Amino acid sequence: MKNLAGLMKQAQQMQQTMQEMQARLEAIEIQGESGAGLVRLTLSGKGELKSAAIDPKLLDPNDAEMLQDLIVAAHRDAKSKLESVTAAEMQKATGGMSLPPGLKLPF
Repeated sequence: MKNLAGLMKQAQQMQQTMQEMQARLEAIEIQGESGAGLVRLTLSGKGELKSAAIDPKLLDPNDAEMLQDLIVAAHRDAKSKLESVTAAEMQKATGGMSLPPGLKLPF
């Protein structure tokens, strides 16, 4: 019976830790860039696009394709950084315990 109570307490602590981790992730903003900083995108901790900054030098109607590629690359950069931060937070929250394959938290 004591084992079950201890297990329940650990589960509650893990749930609390996961909620705290989710709150920390929601509060962060990650910036990705491309073209040596000519395009910068900011994502929330949930991966939502918060802002975009495009250097006016890139606003050439004859070269829209390059600008589009730079926006995609900046988003990819920000998303990659966000995934790294999320993985690090998950490691902290789970105490290094790995999650079952296919289980993605907190989203």
